Amino acid sequence: MSLQRRTISVDGLTTHYLEAGLGEPVVLLHGGEFGVDAETAWERVIPALAERYRVLAPDMLGFGGSAKVVDFTDGRGMRIRHIARFCAVLGISSAHFVGNSMGAVNLLVDLTSEAPVLPVRSAVAICGGGEIQKNRHTTALYEYDATPDGMRAIVAALFLDPAYPADTAYVRRRYASSIAPGAWESLAAARFRRPGLEPPPTPSSTRAYRRIAVPVLVVEGAGDKLLPAGWAA
Repeated sequence: MSLQRRTISVDGLTTHYLEAGLGEPVVLLHGGEFGVDAETAWERVIPALAERYRVLAPDMLGFGGSAKVVDFTDGRGMRIRHIARFCAVLGISSAHFVGNSMGAVNLLVDLTSEAPVLPVRSAVAICGGGEIQKNRHTTALYEYDATPDGMRAIVAALFLDPAYPADTAYVRRRYASSIAPGAWESLAAARFRRPGLEPPPTPSSTRAYRRIAVPVLVVEGAGDKLLPAGWAA
């Protein structure tokens, strides 16, 4: 497998992505925690998928090598529209989508909207629902202090396998991504909203899941440290 790192302009916004394999396109959408990007999220998944599919894994806006954009109105909608345009620029009219955490939430928000914009043929939503629990792991996510130890705590919160936070090189890569110019601002903007605006849509039990017109697999982690057991039921 040859993994290609590419950069294109999507409506004037620098967009970095990984590409590997041939076949039907599969678009991978990473999570939304500090320091994540397409490569650190999907590097152990891409080789297997690339044996059968054309894999495209973009850095979403604000992450990795993509443009650092601050949005105080609808950051989720901004990223959904950007991925739709990313697909259009690459000539992708239909694809299988896999989203993890924020990427999964974005998929479900779009699929349950009145006018979906993503070219989804089928979807896998991994750990993209339920109410986030309040514990030391969520504290690590929300109170990140931009230090190597803080990043190690985030990695420990995200992975069940203790080998990940023990992997100093992996933690260092995510730390470097988290302190890139504009990275913190892009992610932290989600905590703030312009006064007077209605909250943006999020998946919930009251959303119109009947609108989903494609096959969707919802995946819940048995040892998830952030979401309550049984949320996907």
